[in-house]
Amino acid sequence: MLEKAIIGMASLRLLSGSLEILAALLIIKVNEVEKALLVNSGLALVGPFVLLLTTTIGLAGMADRVSLAKIFWIFLGLACIFIGARK
Repeated sequence: MLEKAIIGMASLRLLSGSLEILAALLIIKVNEVEKALLVNSGLALVGPFVLLLTTTIGLAGMADRVSLAKIFWIFLGLACIFIGARK
């Protein structure tokens, strides 16, 4: 039996991957660089949100087995990823 957290994380990743494929098909269909950049920019907003949400679901699923200090370090690492990606 799969855990709810695993199903949630996998579902989000499947949705995210499907959006990536649909965006690629849309970029091919529009066949214009300007519009393709707009589609790509939309994906840039989705990616970090999916990362944060899947991590949160995973941590919630194992919250009873992980100390609060480790959860803090994981979220601090995520914050570093977001800060590094912005610059």
